[in-house]
Amino acid sequence: MKVAVFSTHPFDRRFFDQANAAAGHAHDFLYLEPQLDVRSAPLAAGHEAVCVFVNDRLDRSTLEILAEDGVRLLALRSAGFNHVDLRAAADLGLAVGRVPAYSPDAIAEHTVAMILTLNRKIHKAYARVREGNFVLDGLLGFDLRGRTVGIVGTGKIGLNVARIMRGFDCTVIAHDPFPDVAALRSIGGTYVSWSELLERSDIISLHCPLTPETHHLVGVDAIGRMKPGAMLINTSRGAVVDTHALIVGLKHGRLGYVGLDVYEEEEGLFFADLSDKPIQDDQFARLLTFPNVLITGHQAFFTSDALTAIADTTIANITTFAATGKPLYPVTL
Repeated sequence: MKVAVFSTHPFDRRFFDQANAAAGHAHDFLYLEPQLDVRSAPLAAGHEAVCVFVNDRLDRSTLEILAEDGVRLLALRSAGFNHVDLRAAADLGLAVGRVPAYSPDAIAEHTVAMILTLNRKIHKAYARVREGNFVLDGLLGFDLRGRTVGIVGTGKIGLNVARIMRGFDCTVIAHDPFPDVAALRSIGGTYVSWSELLERSDIISLHCPLTPETHHLVGVDAIGRMKPGAMLINTSRGAVVDTHALIVGLKHGRLGYVGLDVYEEEEGLFFADLSDKPIQDDQFARLLTFPNVLITGHQAFFTSDALTAIADTTIANITTFAATGKPLYPVTL
């Protein structure tokens, strides 16, 4: 199949070319740097499929252009699909395939790296030592052993984080509307209510999908009910956290540490080199001023293992669609 691949970087091309070669060069990829939206959609003309990432905009207007130009498959190289208007896709006869699981270890391990970095001030210590400053004041951390970690969302990633934190001898509690009691119990964790998780946790780690129910799940009310000085980590989706409420919580000292690998307005920021430009997003710029905030640019998934799995699964979706008219891992309403 002819596939237009949007939002590509050199690493995307390398891993997709490797996977396509392993599949006998089954598909013809056109790599495009722009994000997919209503303006760039015409670039896919003449292609049967588009391959998109998390910050591409697949709203009705964009999908109408794609369908009119002959596209039949939307191949997502992500697990999440909140950026796709599934109703519009169904109305237009567009199939949607996703990568349901690529490397939960990658995201879980990045989550724990953020916890350790924030706690032991590794990023600050690194910068100090590089400048010949070996003073320890301001680098004080705490033992993880015995602390309570709250996991929000116990899919594969959340359960992996729970497993790792149990290795530090932490108490693990979790909340999920669809609990996997046996899996969490085997790790040594227990499910609690949302209120109890907020009130008991020293560290809260978010691993839930972005849905209408989880949009701004962590807002003014949730932050107000958290332990004073608690740590909040978000490696799920940016809009699970209300940025304005987060800033207020930081300004008032309610939150002790914040680690973000995602941001609700990350489109136009992440995956680009803006080092020679002023940041136009005032809320994001404000977050960067807090000494107890650590931000990475949607990096948690970024391992060779994960990129290999994403490319292999995406190509399997496309190949299966070409043969059967349905992707291997479909997304439906």
